[in-house]
Amino acid sequence: MNDNWAPKLVLEPADLAGLNDLGRRLGELVIPGDVITLEGALGVGKTTLTQAIAAGMAVPADQFVTSPTFGIIHEHQGRLPLYHLDLYRLDGGEEELLELGIEEYLYGEGVCVIEWPGRLGGLIPNRRLEVALEFHGASGRRLTLIAFGSSWRSRLAGL
Repeated sequence: MNDNWAPKLVLEPADLAGLNDLGRRLGELVIPGDVITLEGALGVGKTTLTQAIAAGMAVPADQFVTSPTFGIIHEHQGRLPLYHLDLYRLDGGEEELLELGIEEYLYGEGVCVIEWPGRLGGLIPNRRLEVALEFHGASGRRLTLIAFGSSWRSRLAGL
């Protein structure tokens, strides 16, 4: 099977509780070296989803997950290290990211959750789970999950 083949799964949680349930399930599925990219408009729930992923990874409640917009990278320790990156403010391109040591996070033993992944340019890993969030209905969301790599394809089947 071609490893570039990327299946798509569309989910529509009716409210934030459903979004949290989905995030916790994703957090339970992650393995060392995983990268999850989150795309969507401001306020659509990228950080909320990351908080739920952290809960599924057993990140303790006292390590509250907030948006790292100003710090760019927040690290949390659960059953695996969680690296929450928000690239919104970056505009220096790949060179700026390389100076920040982005490759150590992308290819390390932890799990990267990246908001605004378009800023990665050519540094975006080939193996990742891409999640696009959009508003849907009065309080719901539509999530389109695209699995890049065979490992994510098999795990998505469990959702």
